[in-house]
Amino acid sequence: MHWFFLFVAAAFEIVWASGLKATDGFSRLWPSVIVLAAMAVSMGLLALAARGLPIGTAYAVWTGIGAAGTAIYGIVRLGEDVSVSRLVCLGLIVVGVVGLKLLAK
Repeated sequence: MHWFFLFVAAAFEIVWASGLKATDGFSRLWPSVIVLAAMAVSMGLLALAARGLPIGTAYAVWTGIGAAGTAIYGIVRLGEDVSVSRLVCLGLIVVGVVGLKLLAK
C-alpha cells in the first residue's frame, strides 16, 4: 500500500508542478487553488508512503517521477524543446526510479 501512496503522490506532484505556469505567479485564483490542493495531497500521500518506506527511497522516487512526468508534460502539452539528449536524461531518471523500486526492502 505504501508504494501505491507514493505513486499517487508522484502523480499529484506532476499536477501541481505542471500547473504552476497557469497560476501566473499565484495571481490567478482557480489555477492557484488547484495547484495548492495538489501540493497538499501530494505531500500528505508522500508522508503516508514514508511510514513504510525508507525516506530516501520515497523522496527520490517521488521527485524522480515528478520531474520526469513534468518534463514530459512540458514537451507534449506545452511544446517545450525535445532533443535526443533530453530524452536520454529523462530515461536515466526513469531507470533510477525503477532501480530504487526494485532494490527497496
